[in-house]
Amino acid sequence: MKLKYSAYLLFVTVFLFYSCITQKKKENSKPNIIYILADDLGYGDLSCYGQKLFSTPNIDKMASEGMLFTQHYAGATVCAPSRSSLMTGQTTGHTPVRGNKAAKPEGQWPIPDSTFTIAEMLKKEGYVTGAFGKWGLGYPGSKGDPNMQGFDEFYGYNCQRKAHNYYPAYLWHNQNKVILNENNGDKLIKYAPELIHHEALQFIEQNRNKPFFMYYPNIIPHAELLPPETLIKKFRGKFLPEKSFDGTEPDEKGFRDGSYGTQPEGHAAFAAMVTLLDKQVGDIFTKLKELGIDDNTLVIFSSDNGPHLEAGADPDYFDSNGPLRGYKRDLYEGGIREPMIAWYPGKIKAGTTSDHVSAFWDVMPTIAELVEIETPKNIDGISFLPTLLGQKEQQQHDFLYWEFHERGGTQAVRKGDWKAVLFVENGQFELYNLSNDKEERNNVAKDFPEVVGELKRLMREARISSKTFPFLSEEILNEDK
Repeated sequence: MKLKYSAYLLFVTVFLFYSCITQKKKENSKPNIIYILADDLGYGDLSCYGQKLFSTPNIDKMASEGMLFTQHYAGATVCAPSRSSLMTGQTTGHTPVRGNKAAKPEGQWPIPDSTFTIAEMLKKEGYVTGAFGKWGLGYPGSKGDPNMQGFDEFYGYNCQRKAHNYYPAYLWHNQNKVILNENNGDKLIKYAPELIHHEALQFIEQNRNKPFFMYYPNIIPHAELLPPETLIKKFRGKFLPEKSFDGTEPDEKGFRDGSYGTQPEGHAAFAAMVTLLDKQVGDIFTKLKELGIDDNTLVIFSSDNGPHLEAGADPDYFDSNGPLRGYKRDLYEGGIREPMIAWYPGKIKAGTTSDHVSAFWDVMPTIAELVEIETPKNIDGISFLPTLLGQKEQQQHDFLYWEFHERGGTQAVRKGDWKAVLFVENGQFELYNLSNDKEERNNVAKDFPEVVGELKRLMREARISSKTFPFLSEEILNEDK
């Protein structure tokens, strides 16, 4: 009798155990989503995109196991509007933040409460949401604060200006300032990218049994060029002649408040920082595999705009924009065409390359289709999930649109292989055929007046007016109306 009872008890225990496992798997049947966003990383800064002077083995491995895109575009050519485009699924003609507009004493102009973000979309579907790194879409406590825009957890820099400095006085954990006393005075002890990375890995571990969305807007390799000595010594003397930068010292105004620090070895520093970024990407994949959730996780890697020229950066030395013309703050290809790699074992065919034309505003509808929820209305994006899954029926954009609000204003449109750039201040209109001129060297606007007229029309129609970010190109664009 006791034997029968023991056998029965064992059966019930085993049944309950496997029922719990099945229930946990059922609860986490939705795919996890990780979106890693580098900061000012150029199209040519990864070895899988042609970088020759140093290597990025972990990101290269991600590409070899996933899909590499050759014609993917950022939302804008600077930080805040690019991230606003990503979060809202809208171009800079429609998204609420269209420029790097500061708010005092800390932070940027906030996206309004009415904004519907990727995080809010997924939170409604039961996802745990976290953001780790640089925000830039609303000062602390504003309606644009990440905790007010769908993120359960935030750790990092709220303010883009504060994120210029890698050894900050503090970071934000949700609504709490995390004071870094070790960085008091002139001390450079606590390196923010490492602190943020630790919190990101903890988020994955803590939510391994739930569907989660992790947005990881890494601050590397945005200026300042200041990695720890342990990282830079590996590259010291390898990229001569070095490029030095005389920056702000501890006793000067702007120190740890946006001004860049001194760096005598800019080349070595840059290589060290991108190498750290690559290691951090590798750490994420290691964590996913350790937890056994890698086969149920989509990971996307990209960058917010082209390579910067600040604080001693030398993108020409590293060929950071690859074959493309332009840098950050340009609407030429080098300022907006970005690396993008997507990884999803068993779903995305390993080692594939796609020339599908896509942009930041496509990420939201792609995730919506993946999770099998209704695509939000009033967005500009088109899901590229069919491309990821190797399906034949992939909808294409009629055209892509960007605008930039500094340096007198710039607008750009791509329709098919045609690319137009308008400099608002002087009315200069340039036209390029990317099929045979991806470097944008041969302006053929005079030869194709009908194409010019069509692209000017698209520039007129691709935006709605914004009091916060006004744009004065109507007179120029109406010349051929």
